[in-house]
Amino acid sequence: MSSEFESYEQDFAVLTADITGRIAKVPKLVGDEKKQMVANVEKQLEEARELLEQMELEVREIPPQSRGMYSNRMRSSMTERRSSVLGKGLEKQMQTWGRVPGF
Repeated sequence: MSSEFESYEQDFAVLTADITGRIAKVPKLVGDEKKQMVANVEKQLEEARELLEQMELEVREIPPQSRGMYSNRMRSSMTERRSSVLGKGLEKQMQTWGRVPGF
């Protein structure tokens, strides 16, 4: 079980690094390029949420004696997502980028 959790955790770290890099590029883009990048970021954010859900499911399957360690690691990943540009601040950032609702 823990190896699956660790795989999800590693995928999450790689994905969030990629998202962060893409977000940094958005202000330099214009027009359709910007819209496409924002759409890609939104898609990747959904993937990140799904990975966190998978991590949570894996933690539930881990034996109780080991669960605490993995639960803490999962909470840490969730906190990272919430406190970074990947969290609540993304919508505000998208407004700054000139994102048009509904594209």
